[in-house]
Amino acid sequence: QSFKIYRREWLPLTLLGVLFTIQLGFMNVGQDFTSAGHAVVVTSTFPLWTGVFAHVFVPGDQMSRTRTFGTLIAYSGVVAVFYKGFAVSNADFLVGDLLLLGSAILLGARQVLLSQLGQGIAQHKLLIAQSVFGIFTFIVASLIFESDEPFVVTTRLIVALLYTGVLIAGLGFIGQTWLLKRYLPSRVTVISLSQPVFGVLFSWWILGESVGGELYIGAVLVMVGSALAQRKTKQMESSI
Repeated sequence: QSFKIYRREWLPLTLLGVLFTIQLGFMNVGQDFTSAGHAVVVTSTFPLWTGVFAHVFVPGDQMSRTRTFGTLIAYSGVVAVFYKGFAVSNADFLVGDLLLLGSAILLGARQVLLSQLGQGIAQHKLLIAQSVFGIFTFIVASLIFESDEPFVVTTRLIVALLYTGVLIAGLGFIGQTWLLKRYLPSRVTVISLSQPVFGVLFSWWILGESVGGELYIGAVLVMVGSALAQRKTKQMESSI
């Protein structure tokens, strides 16, 4: 397929690239201020934001009463996760969680934008636009903020690059874009429902993080609420 970008495609591809870069920036910076468990649960709210944006911008993907109720339950899970930062007056936790929440909102918006743009722009152009903006921006940011730090190649670094580059940015993004082009965005995100629980468990098992009650409660509420929010709307159930 042709890689030529037509005049009508420049603006939407630029918008997509900028949105992708800001979303990843919020996620990477926010992760430094909070725990992995918090990051997983807060980021897992992106399907809810996808549903909200889809309700406004995607015909036929409106929020029903059940989906709205599920969304509110899941949002209460986010409040539970934020409890630790408020309870111990930990500014770092709050900053990190807020940045990750912003990343989740932008990720939800990006799902809908990808779904809409995919109807008229080739899939490979959508992927390239995000990659080009992301690579350029993060190289510049690295030179500005990390130029004084030594660059050491380790096995852990190589594994991390292969994981994020091949599995996530490669196969993951290709599969995600393919699905969003063919199905409603709020339905595609249903596959992430198990993410909060597994994320909390892996943060405890692999990283040795202490798992507080707020994480258990938040993970369950986000998962249950998201499941309700992703339910297919019954014909008899009126949309909001």
